[in-house]
Amino acid sequence: MSDGRPIRGRRRAYRELGEAPRRILLLMAAKTYRAKAFMTAARRLGVDVVVGSDEPGPLSRRTNGAQIGLDLGRPARSATKIVQIAEERPFDAIVNVDDATTVVAAQAATRLGLVSNSVDAARITRDKYLARRALQRAGLLHPRFRRITVDADPKVEARRAPFPCVLKPVAQSASRGVIRANDPTEFQAAFQRIAAMLAADGKGQRKIVVEAFIPGPEVALEGLLDRGTLRVLALFDKPDPLDGPFFEETIYVTPSRHSEAVQSQIVETVERAAAAFGLRHGPIHAELRLSPDGPVILEVAARSIGGLCSNALRFGVDMSLEELILRHAADLEIPTYDREQAASGAMMLPIPRGGVLRRVLGREEALAVRLVEGAEITIPIGQPVVPLPEGDRYLGFVFARGRTPEEVEAALREAHRRLTFQIVAPGEEDDEAPCVVATPRSILLPLAAPGVPVRRSRARRAASAS
Repeated sequence: MSDGRPIRGRRRAYRELGEAPRRILLLMAAKTYRAKAFMTAARRLGVDVVVGSDEPGPLSRRTNGAQIGLDLGRPARSATKIVQIAEERPFDAIVNVDDATTVVAAQAATRLGLVSNSVDAARITRDKYLARRALQRAGLLHPRFRRITVDADPKVEARRAPFPCVLKPVAQSASRGVIRANDPTEFQAAFQRIAAMLAADGKGQRKIVVEAFIPGPEVALEGLLDRGTLRVLALFDKPDPLDGPFFEETIYVTPSRHSEAVQSQIVETVERAAAAFGLRHGPIHAELRLSPDGPVILEVAARSIGGLCSNALRFGVDMSLEELILRHAADLEIPTYDREQAASGAMMLPIPRGGVLRRVLGREEALAVRLVEGAEITIPIGQPVVPLPEGDRYLGFVFARGRTPEEVEAALREAHRRLTFQIVAPGEEDDEAPCVVATPRSILLPLAAPGVPVRRSRARRAASAS
């Protein structure tokens, strides 16, 4: 771990902004939340940005036509197209913004000889089963896990499951398709629901990971790898319990209120996990559970934090996370890696019911809450909304800053209380639809008592015994 100071023994030839603009390829999915923030940072730095995406969509308005159409479902083909374009006018760096662009970025950067993560490392971050195996081999704490396919017999698989357990597709993001099951009946229902979701997607995904549920609160670490050295940018607490059956995220608050000892364990665990995956360069976003046995990795993604949550982060005087990432990628001087002194947080607004969004009430009242700095509704009125586990979007985001994490959390909760949404379900008249708060849907099935303890790998058990 680095404390933000230059790494000793390594000379880095930082470029000045007055020199010729660096040329960066930003890879992002068309439905990304992050285009505006990255393009704003690029303009502020004066770097030359080209966007690679799967669809023009809203991105074309922000890129002034500097956009490459890519088939993100075919990473090798997309990488070849990027290499061909770079032969005429080279890129100085490639930055992937979303999970969907991770492998494409690694393949293209590797072929162009740019500093990047390896293709194998990128693939591990995109496959939950490969990630679990890598953590197991590295001797990190992990739950009991196995991989099955949608062709399996759910009744048979349920007899082998460690209850309570969690079923999750191997290659989805944002908790999509992640379902807790407490008994064989719930297992079969979760299995069938995930299989139907994957079939409807039509992308050929057929594998599911089944793993023991890990009890304990969640945290998230935002970091930047510089040729293998981790710089911690922020550590977020997630004060709301995430116990299922679905796993909608809500509040992120930093700095963490966990003890220094626990925070050190979290950082060490993320460092070891990144090394186990083979990650060496660029932003990472790690999520962990603080189990009774210690921190357990849920995922380490080779990208920065998703949604609009980066709005909660500022570095130095007024540097955004996106600007910091672009400075690092372009080899520009980074004035500081230190987050601002104030506490800050973001709240994601879950979709409480499926249907069509008709009205948003209370936004002005939410913005009037002391310490609240923003309330962004990211789904337009009249658009369909799909809750988890099938959905992959949030209704919006609320942001707050204050003196302490407690103040920030309280402000976010009060703003959330003032917001309501009218969502008209299929077959329902507009005047019949209630206005509801954006909270995770009710847990209809009883939760089992405590989760199954996490396991140590053979290597770790042997080391502990010696």
